[in-house]
Amino acid sequence: MPASSPTPPRLAVIVCAHNEAAFIAPCLHSLLAQTRVPDAIVVVDNASSDSTAAIAAAVPGVRVVAEPRKGLVRARECGRLATDADLLLFVDADCRAPLQWVERVEHRFRTRADLLALSGGYRFYDWHWFGRVLIRGYDISVGPATHLLVKRVLNAGVVFYGGNFAVRASALDAIGGFDTSIEFHGEDTNLGRRLHAHGRVELRADCYVHTSARRYRAMGTWAVIGLYVRNFWSEILRHRPSDRVHIDVR
Repeated sequence: MPASSPTPPRLAVIVCAHNEAAFIAPCLHSLLAQTRVPDAIVVVDNASSDSTAAIAAAVPGVRVVAEPRKGLVRARECGRLATDADLLLFVDADCRAPLQWVERVEHRFRTRADLLALSGGYRFYDWHWFGRVLIRGYDISVGPATHLLVKRVLNAGVVFYGGNFAVRASALDAIGGFDTSIEFHGEDTNLGRRLHAHGRVELRADCYVHTSARRYRAMGTWAVIGLYVRNFWSEILRHRPSDRVHIDVR
């Protein structure tokens, strides 16, 4: 008899949302339109005071769970514990996934059995041309170079994007899940650094998502870039973020 093919991993997409009524529906419908539809879509309603939970619950195939303690990292930990899927994909509520995003992510995990996690970048759907060009330039130059530096030369971590990443549930279990002591900034670098210590973590240019530039517009482009840079290096070198509080942009 021919050998049976291995059972494909069960795949869940987790969306953490605090007062995201204006963004959550397009995000969820982009997930349902995927060429590889997720086995589960979980929305973590993180102490929202608007109609986020109701909008999400009205979308077929979406499960809403509540995390009443406000905080992005707490919400991600809640999402992790809310599903028994083998592969967890995390995407921010203001993101819209390209049609093949899930398929591309799953394919990479299928072809690399040693892969623990991967992250992809962003393309902005509501920003001016200079901002989009600036970030695309970063994506093809500074980002990959920094990733190689901290991963291969310093062996200290990786470049990792919190609004767009995938991780094996077993790998998250092995490191004790998310570090909920972190307020906001640096949480993604913290996760990538801890996963890197256990195995292979990749930065994938083909696994990008579209996202909003609302933080850049609200705070200023260079202020946001400086914020990300200093917290990245603080987490890589000191194992703790530089900024303990953040501006809640909505």
